[in-house]
Amino acid sequence: MEVDRWIDRVSSQKTHLPEITELATLESDLRGLLKDLHAAEAGLVPVKSDFESVSRESARLKGRASDLDATLAASTANARELTALQSELTHVRELLATSEDRELELLLELEPREEDIESIKRRAQPGVARRSELIDVIAQLQATLDEELVSLRGDREERHEAVPMALRSRYDVAMTRAGTSGAAQVVEGRCDGCRLALAPLDFDRFKAQALDTFMDCPECGRVLLP
Repeated sequence: MEVDRWIDRVSSQKTHLPEITELATLESDLRGLLKDLHAAEAGLVPVKSDFESVSRESARLKGRASDLDATLAASTANARELTALQSELTHVRELLATSEDRELELLLELEPREEDIESIKRRAQPGVARRSELIDVIAQLQATLDEELVSLRGDREERHEAVPMALRSRYDVAMTRAGTSGAAQVVEGRCDGCRLALAPLDFDRFKAQALDTFMDCPECGRVLLP
């Protein structure tokens, strides 16, 4: 009975380690941060795409303006051609100014979004490290508990074989039905397996039975031990 109860406690402990609870809470927090990260990255994509597009256009316009400047500086064309080149250069510079203004606007919008993403990643880093630690600790603790269970089950087999066959069969049937263990003690008139009080007549019958006989708990069916 005692070994079976210990086996039940150790088995339960394997799945109820405080580290498991901490890991579940931590993973929930990390999933929340991951959701925030995905949302921040999704918001960044169109802004970054627009910024890169405008930057390319600004670079193109700068190149065109530079080419026009060089052409004008070296030109021997007539006044009409020079006027046309100057007019185009003025237009390109106006477009460039507008493009650079838009580029600056997008940059100012881009930077806080990128900072939000980096901030989320920084907040997640300690949790990711702790998660890895917890997984290792849980694996080690559960391995230790598994070793204890192997030892307890070996001890149980020895004790089980030492019990007379008839009583052993009753115990096994009761354990299959009740779980945890197939026997219980009576403490202050209660079965310490199901925690229910014996009826007065049952309690009297329990106290009156011979030392080598055992009755079953009327409620849970466990073999009652003196």
